[in-house]
Amino acid sequence: MVPSRRNRTVALTCLGVVALMVGAAFAAVPLYDLFCRVTGYGGTPMVNPDVPAQQDARRIRVEFVANVNAGLPWTFRPAQRAVTLHGAEEGVAFYLARNDSDRPVTGISTYNVTPEKAAPYFNKIACFCFTEQTLAPGQQVEMPLAFWVDPKMFDDPATRDVRVVTVSYTFYRSLDDAQRAGALAAAGPHVGGFVPNTAPPRPGERRARP
Repeated sequence: MVPSRRNRTVALTCLGVVALMVGAAFAAVPLYDLFCRVTGYGGTPMVNPDVPAQQDARRIRVEFVANVNAGLPWTFRPAQRAVTLHGAEEGVAFYLARNDSDRPVTGISTYNVTPEKAAPYFNKIACFCFTEQTLAPGQQVEMPLAFWVDPKMFDDPATRDVRVVTVSYTFYRSLDDAQRAGALAAAGPHVGGFVPNTAPPRPGERRARP
């Protein structure tokens, strides 16, 4: 029996719906990430390298936190506890990472900003997030972070009480580990590369040759 035109139409419609659902499933994560980048939702910092030319007289304290997921044999910490900046003043901070194992180990980091309501005003210029970093046994590197805070935060009724913003980085062995830990929902996007700066070795520290 030859299928009728109506049956063919129904079949094609069903196939189209299935294809649309599959496509939506694959697009869900990138679309959610894009939404977070644009809106600052869920503590995701904005990506904006265009620092305003005029600084604001008001100041904000930015604190830095470092975490290492279980299973990654690294020491990871901020080089400075905090910095205090004017609105629209470009800031630079550094994190230090060291491989404490006897073999090369690769890690990858996510980050977020708290309080979440301040995230839309925290702008990244360059960072080391979402880029795999492989450290040799005993190797220590310095990882830079460049950023600025939009002075509009001081005038927004929802954020004008914010005096401290905390930037938190967490290193994982892989993005799969980060996803299992629930870290990707609030993670910010990668906004720039970094070239490792090998810090001077500590006394007794093992250092691999470059």
